[in-house]
Amino acid sequence: MSGALEAVQQQLVTRLAGHGPLTDLINAIFDGSPPRAAFPYIALATGASLDWSHKSGVGRELSLALTIHDDGETAARLHRVMALVEDALEYGLDDPDGWQIVTFDFRRTRIVRSAVSPWSGLVEYRARALKI
Repeated sequence: MSGALEAVQQQLVTRLAGHGPLTDLINAIFDGSPPRAAFPYIALATGASLDWSHKSGVGRELSLALTIHDDGETAARLHRVMALVEDALEYGLDDPDGWQIVTFDFRRTRIVRSAVSPWSGLVEYRARALKI
């Protein structure tokens, strides 16, 4: 994980963990998929880090993916959790130590379920950061 990716993901977790309505509805936020966890929970995927440097500075374009897992009968609770994730991140993230977040953009959401697994909702963001 690049320094930028780790730093921005820490800010992401901090912002989500500080959003009361979201934390009231989920059981935990994990860095990666846990072996066992009570539903619903959020797992961060290790995202992609691309070069976004310029002549006089180092930059990274980061792909941030959050997967919400839920075992509900319907996707109703999953939809509520996904909406709360978007609410928590509506105003972006604070700049992490050593980096300035230049842009923080919502990319997409997606919900999937197979016949033998719980619901999964994907929420993706893109952040562009410059090293300071």
